[in-house]
Amino acid sequence: MSSTPSPTPSSPVSPTPSFPLVSVIVPNYNYGRSIGLCVEAALAQTYPNVEVVVVDDCSTDDSAAIAAAAGARVVSTGVNSGVAVARNLGAELSSGEILVFLDSDVAMHPDAVEKSVELLASGRGYGAICGTYEPEPLIRDSLIEEYRSLQQYYLLLRSEGVIDTVHTAILAMPRHVFDEVGPFNPILRHTEDQDYGRRISERYTVLSSLEVRGRHDHDDTLRIVLDKVFARARLAVPLILGRRALQGGFVTGPRAGASLAAPLAVAALAAPVLWGPLWALLPLALFALGVLGDLDMYRVVRKHRGRAFLVYFVAVNFLVNLTVFAAIGVAGVQWLCSKRFRHLYDPQPRPEHRPAAETAVRTAGAVASRG
Repeated sequence: MSSTPSPTPSSPVSPTPSFPLVSVIVPNYNYGRSIGLCVEAALAQTYPNVEVVVVDDCSTDDSAAIAAAAGARVVSTGVNSGVAVARNLGAELSSGEILVFLDSDVAMHPDAVEKSVELLASGRGYGAICGTYEPEPLIRDSLIEEYRSLQQYYLLLRSEGVIDTVHTAILAMPRHVFDEVGPFNPILRHTEDQDYGRRISERYTVLSSLEVRGRHDHDDTLRIVLDKVFARARLAVPLILGRRALQGGFVTGPRAGASLAAPLAVAALAAPVLWGPLWALLPLALFALGVLGDLDMYRVVRKHRGRAFLVYFVAVNFLVNLTVFAAIGVAGVQWLCSKRFRHLYDPQPRPEHRPAAETAVRTAGAVASRG
């Protein structure tokens, strides 16, 4: 973990007997399966002063109507622009003193907002609070989703405490912190959270807290999971090389060794063909090395789901490690050949302010009537 930036002299949110308005901002694109559960959980918080703003990024399903029917205020980006633009628009159009960015496939625990506000007001100088996931998915409908839930649960579990990135599935911060750090980079569609984490942790202390929790509806096909792993690992490389320290994830720490062992084990399958049967021990040894790199995670999986599921988990995780290695290889070539890729996370000029009146806004009633 990189050295922790010094907190600001005072807490970003001062303790107060009143309840400042919290704006829960939910970017959405075709999350009809989960958006209703997400909004219902956000409106059922124990914290008494919450507004929920769903920013629909021109969905082609009925998710915007579902969100409106569940009680959210629904607005539109007007043109499909990505999650960063949706979050920025939600911050612009909301009224809360505290912003909670919430993914549309996450249902928060009833006390998640209350815990976030308490931590921000604790006087410990936190500029942002990141929530964590439960080990069970929000909607249980596939083994790969069970894998993803436990994998993400483990990674967030081990990153509890002060971090130098952010987890945007549940991310709370005072509005003045967001205004100071600036909006999410609208150019980025996959790693806008890592970029924002770099920027905010240079100014404020960011806490990943197990007290702030929710359930996540993870992807339910292997292809989508591997596609996302590849994209995010590849795009994380220029950020890591530029910063040389980044907490957690697929390409740092012990996970890097496990990711390297997987392709080496595959390559070593040729050894017994080339040099004799005794060399069959080499791919087995490399596979075992990869397992050792993730051994702590496998212990957690066995505790939650038992030995039978652990076998499946190890097999899928081997494919994930191969995917990470492939992504790093592709990113390495891009790093050498593309100046644009090397400078992907260079500071961007602040975008010109766009008055809220110029945005395409749909009220909840309008969306509901269209649905």
